[in-house]
Amino acid sequence: MVIEIETADSMEYRFFPSATKAIRFSVRAGHDAHVAVTPGPVEANPMYEVFIGGWDNSKIAIRRNREKPDVVEHPFPNTLNASEFRSFWLTFYDQVIALGLNDDSTPLLVWQDPNMFDATHFGIRTSWGATGTWRIEDDWFGWKPPQQSAEIGWNVGGMTGEGTWVASAGGQIPPNAVQGGFDNEQLYIGRANFSSQLIPGKVHPSHGVCYVAYGGAEHAIPEYEVLCDCRGTWLPTSGDNIPPTAIVGGKADNEEPLYIGRAKHNDTITVGKVQKSHGVCYIPYGGEELGKPDYEILVLQ
Repeated sequence: MVIEIETADSMEYRFFPSATKAIRFSVRAGHDAHVAVTPGPVEANPMYEVFIGGWDNSKIAIRRNREKPDVVEHPFPNTLNASEFRSFWLTFYDQVIALGLNDDSTPLLVWQDPNMFDATHFGIRTSWGATGTWRIEDDWFGWKPPQQSAEIGWNVGGMTGEGTWVASAGGQIPPNAVQGGFDNEQLYIGRANFSSQLIPGKVHPSHGVCYVAYGGAEHAIPEYEVLCDCRGTWLPTSGDNIPPTAIVGGKADNEEPLYIGRAKHNDTITVGKVQKSHGVCYIPYGGEELGKPDYEILVLQ
């Protein structure tokens, strides 16, 4: 159901229930349209605030518990317009809060919160001299059906076993792509050819490449493949302990299988390659190839 609401220039939020933990909305305002996400119809911690068109209509940001600095922010000049509606979406489930634009399922802002609370309400306001008109779709389920596994990406359709690898390039993400981690935005499972190897890695949409780890370094590959339609789950493991149902994502130059793994590093979850003979998951990060002895590996459900 779409509801239309007028908001005055005020620092107080107007609250509404959210059964789906996701909303799509359009807002017409000159600047400073804010959305709160809370466990009840009041402004109190714990809470998230999403600032759209703040700082003189120059950026977007997410704040937790009304504390600075913001957990994530991004420049976005002329975010809002007082004469026309601008469309956004917001999801807050599976330990991730994400803000996106229009019907593009790749978010503009993503923040993973391992301590995410059970959000049952959202609030809206326009502030700092702005007034607004909102059109809110409050029965939208986000980019996945309700109760779908968090590990499979935004548009999951009929998933078929080990999945398929779809050729792509330049940051493009095919339908039903499998998400693999987070680094200020959703990361997807990809693979690319490099130095006579087919190497699993992370597709970073806003960077326009698939990053792979090899030879102690991180390599950015503009042409790659993306894993789609895969019925998989992540299983914690370590060293050379490879589960029998682990999904092969590539191969080394000696034909040794390379499996799909991921590991935490610097508040990110980064996809990489697992090479059994080396006993680690190698992830590409910050220009380096980092070996992680404790990691998760993608296996068939």
